[in-house]
Amino acid sequence: MNELVTGDAVVLGLRPAKLPSRTLALLIDLVVAWTVYILVTVAVVFAGSSLDDAALAALAVATFLLVLVGGPIAVETLSHGRSLGKLACGLRVVRDDGGPIRFRHALVRGAIGVIELMMSFGVIACIASLVSARGRRLGDVFAGTLVVRERVPATRLATVPPPPDWLVGRFAGLDLSAVPDGLWLAIRQYLTRMGQLDAEVSRSMAERLAAELVTRTGAPAPEGVPAGAYLAAVVSERQARDARLAFGSPSATQAPDATSAPMPPSGPAPGPVSAAEPAVSAAGNPPFTTPPPAPEVPRPPSSGFAPPA
Repeated sequence: MNELVTGDAVVLGLRPAKLPSRTLALLIDLVVAWTVYILVTVAVVFAGSSLDDAALAALAVATFLLVLVGGPIAVETLSHGRSLGKLACGLRVVRDDGGPIRFRHALVRGAIGVIELMMSFGVIACIASLVSARGRRLGDVFAGTLVVRERVPATRLATVPPPPDWLVGRFAGLDLSAVPDGLWLAIRQYLTRMGQLDAEVSRSMAERLAAELVTRTGAPAPEGVPAGAYLAAVVSERQARDARLAFGSPSATQAPDATSAPMPPSGPAPGPVSAAEPAVSAAGNPPFTTPPPAPEVPRPPSSGFAPPA
C-alpha cells in the first residue's frame, strides 16, 4: 500500500499551500537559521582568535554553507519535508507524485533557494509562486516537489464524484469482501483529489489503484472503461451496499405493514388478498384509494378468521 498511498497520502488528501502560509513558514525558518548561524559564528570567532585572516575567512564561508545551506537541507531530508516553519504552519514538501522527498530533492531546493531566497531577498520566489498554478517556486520546479497543506479545516469535507450513468449498477455482482480498508481509503482519496493532480500522474495512479482492486476482487476490469470511472463505479457500488445494510432492504421494511394493515373482506383465497393490499400502500399510494371489492355474503367465524377468545 505504500506504493499506492505515497507519502502517507499527503498529496491526495491535502491541498497545495498558498503564498501567505509559505511566506510565514519561510520567515520562521530564516529566524531560526540566522539565530543558529550567529551563535555558531560567535563561537567560531572566539575559538579561532589565534588564527590568521585567511583561516577565519575560510571558517566563515564553511559556517555559512553548513548552517544556512546545509542545515535546511538536512532538516528537510530527515523530517521528510517538514522544517520547523512548515511544521508550525501545517505544511510539508512532497514530490510531484505525492511521495516523500529525498536528499536530492532537498539539495536542489536548498541550492536554488540560496539564489531566489537569500540573494534576491525572496523576490524571485514570490514572483515564481504567484505565476505557478500550484504556488511552486523555482526550487520546487527544478526539484520536482510541491508544498502542500497537512492541516485542513474539519468542515471542509471532500466528496467522491459519482460514476458515469452507464456504469451505475454494473458491478452489482462484484465480490468486494477481500478489498482491505487501506485500499478503499486510497481509492477514495484519489477520487476526491484527482482534479488537483497532473493529468499524467492522475492517469498513472488510477491505473495502479484499478490493478490492485482487480487483484483483490478477482474480476477483470471491463474493456474500454477508464480506470478513474471504474474506481468511481466500484466505490459507488460499495456505498450502495453499505446503505442497504444500514437502512435495510425494501422487503424488510414492508413486513410490519403486512401484519398491521386492516384485513380486506375475505374471499375464497384470503391469504393472497391480504398480502396484496398492504403492498399497494407500501408503494406510496394513500390507503383506501382503490375502489372496494364487490360485497360478499359474510362467512361464519369457523372459516379461520374467528377473533381470539
